[in-house]
Amino acid sequence: MIEARGLTKWYGPVPAIQDVSFEIAKGEVVGFLGPNGAGKSTTIRILTCFMPPTAGSAMVDGLDCLENSLEVRRRIGYLPENVPLYNEMTVRRFLSFVAQVKGVPWKDIGREVDRVTDVCGLASVRNRIIGNLSKGFRQRVGLAQALINNPPVLILDEPTIGLDPTQIVEIRKLIQDLREDHTVLLSSHILPEVAQICRRVLIINKGRIVATDTPGALTAQLQKSAKIRLTVSGDGTGLAHALGRLDGVLQVHLEADDPVRLVVETDRSRDLRPALARTAVDYGVDLLELKTVDLSLEDIFMHLVTEEPLEHGGAVAEGVQDPARTEVMDS
Repeated sequence: MIEARGLTKWYGPVPAIQDVSFEIAKGEVVGFLGPNGAGKSTTIRILTCFMPPTAGSAMVDGLDCLENSLEVRRRIGYLPENVPLYNEMTVRRFLSFVAQVKGVPWKDIGREVDRVTDVCGLASVRNRIIGNLSKGFRQRVGLAQALINNPPVLILDEPTIGLDPTQIVEIRKLIQDLREDHTVLLSSHILPEVAQICRRVLIINKGRIVATDTPGALTAQLQKSAKIRLTVSGDGTGLAHALGRLDGVLQVHLEADDPVRLVVETDRSRDLRPALARTAVDYGVDLLELKTVDLSLEDIFMHLVTEEPLEHGGAVAEGVQDPARTEVMDS
């Protein structure tokens, strides 16, 4: 549905992005992550036909963004970070105006406005002035305008920025409900939000894509050992020594004393959870919890874009570009 091939954009002597390539299949919800100046906005502007690339190509729904820009725009619903709303209009009048701009037939405008109003939960405010609405409702209006004419592709740039926790949950659920009928590219700095909504992530740093996969697959690639956390009641120091003697245990770290929490680093090719549980019980402590600890999306992101080492033996694996080898200027 979305395909980028070798996208490159120069602003004078400064490269904003270089050789950016990725694919997003129909029905996918993909997170687009990167620090400020990494090239996210430039990539989005090219995909939405706001500006052409210096080199490379972008396709949306099989159409070239440069050669068929008007057709591509008809297939994209775009929610920018700063939602462009006419504050003096009512919600219904604004959405009707957007429908006219998008070429919705006159006889269908009322029905289309009613549809997006219901989808975005705007029925109670459809006749209110936009300037008098809360930030959450204004964000919903922005999402509603992106949904006008039911485009197959949605590009959402920071859709929950500035919202309170309740509003964030509402917008997040709304985006999740859209995944069945739309392909979604979601750009956000809120990593837990991306982890909850998106099944796959693209991470860009210094103008280049440094990783693209599911968070689970990236964890498997970057974390060469497994980590297991045990919560027990009893002698944590003695148990740590006992666990450290097990075959396949690489390191034991006493994380907390009350309650006692230990993080055991093990050979990733072996499942040592049964052995760890038996050792804890045989040692005479009460085992309260035992669970595998994977890298969070924040851990993955920080490692890839800041070159910070992963805790407990992480490593860059084959298939993930080491950002230390990337020498493109920020833009």
